[in-house]
Amino acid sequence: MKTELDQNDRKLVAALTRDGQMSPGKVADEIGVTAPTVRSRMKNLMKAGVLKIAGLVNPVEAKGLTVALVGISLHSHEQLGEKLDQIGSLPRVNWCAVVTGRYDIIVEIVCSDEIGDLYDFLDKDLSQVGGINSSESFVVMKSRRKWLCLPDAVLDEFNS
Repeated sequence: MKTELDQNDRKLVAALTRDGQMSPGKVADEIGVTAPTVRSRMKNLMKAGVLKIAGLVNPVEAKGLTVALVGISLHSHEQLGEKLDQIGSLPRVNWCAVVTGRYDIIVEIVCSDEIGDLYDFLDKDLSQVGGINSSESFVVMKSRRKWLCLPDAVLDEFNS
């Protein structure tokens, strides 16, 4: 499976980053290949997990959303990858990463404007993971150039 991007893949990704609704024909014209080549490359990159086409939301403009970062310190680093997977599968998590510095894992969550959603994430969702020594939350008050894929819990709320 292809995971290293060549020059045409990079041009393809750049074009779709600027406009994810761009047709394969228009992308092909822009990067100098054929439309079937664009469709094939897109399919291969998506199959490899390198590319995902999605609708992104600007949380500053989309009222009713709260974004928070949560720094997590673990009791032990022995199961770091497992804890990352467990936290990443929680329904309000947009992304999470093992990091250097003060925390072991940083998590971005998306909640409704209700502070109770953040509380429920910390008290119910995160506590079920276990092995967490401490956490510190940071509510994002304002941001620039921040676009989100909505996590499952928020999608469920939007669909109801």
